Amino acid sequence: MPGLANTFNHISIAKLHPTFGAEISGVEFLHTVEEDVFQEVLAAITKYGVCVFRKTGLNDANHVAFAAQFGELDDVTPYLAGGRPNRLSDDRLFDVGNIDLDGSVFPRNSVRQEWNKGNGLFHVDSSFNPRRGGYSLLRAHELPPVGMGGETDFADVRTAFDELPSQLKADLRANDYVAAHSLWHSRKMAAPATFADVNPEDYSMSRHKLVQKHEASGRETMYIASHIHHIEGIASEESSALVKQLLDHSTQPRYVLRVGWENVGDLVMWDNTAVMHRAVGGSFEGKFRRDMRRATVHDGSSTAWGLNERSEVRQGLP
Repeated sequence: MPGLANTFNHISIAKLHPTFGAEISGVEFLHTVEEDVFQEVLAAITKYGVCVFRKTGLNDANHVAFAAQFGELDDVTPYLAGGRPNRLSDDRLFDVGNIDLDGSVFPRNSVRQEWNKGNGLFHVDSSFNPRRGGYSLLRAHELPPVGMGGETDFADVRTAFDELPSQLKADLRANDYVAAHSLWHSRKMAAPATFADVNPEDYSMSRHKLVQKHEASGRETMYIASHIHHIEGIASEESSALVKQLLDHSTQPRYVLRVGWENVGDLVMWDNTAVMHRAVGGSFEGKFRRDMRRATVHDGSSTAWGLNERSEVRQGLP
């Protein structure tokens, strides 16, 4: 059982990891979350980076409504531009399970299955778009039998930055690096055979500072992800080595929290500007149905747009 932490006035907090992550109880989701409760949830996600809510009872409409209390929502229209229908009724919910339009589980080695392999790399949502993702709220709509895997890992990037070797931290601050993020780069890394003919440089990339201040908490952090194609201004080999070094450091076991999905209706919320995440153990593969639905809130901080033009053009897979 998670250790009990401080109790707020309206919600209860149970810490899940020494430095981040908490299980939250005391929130009533079946109507608009009251402002005083909402403010405590906002304080909790700011402090802990990841918040887990069990047996919420949320449906699609309540899920979207709760997410919208945090800000403007992203939508799936870039992923539908090629003509693929949306299986869900609301374009503000991302369909991140393994279920095809006809209700069947994706066949192994299907194109959709290959796309989803990128979700098994540590990443942050929508860093490849001009305006990045802020909060993500992922809900279990249908789960496979217990013991079939499918957990979600989170990495505490704020603490990982705090504990970088002092010289490396000083170098990162002094160089003020800019990283270029690409959806196609991470997909090609995860499924190199499928995307062998794809050149990420043929597509637009989003530019964000590598070292940033997490505005809500005031803590320094790294904005890193497997979406990073390169760091600007340095040689390709040096860039790749630095990205790997930072990812390897930040995903050491002491910075990682694994969250299991126990019940239909469980909701996990995280701050993409404070943590990375990944799907564990081929959670989109196999013969069992897994229906997961995510709402993503556009980042509202001053660095939400990075160094990008404020364009509504977003990346998507056909």
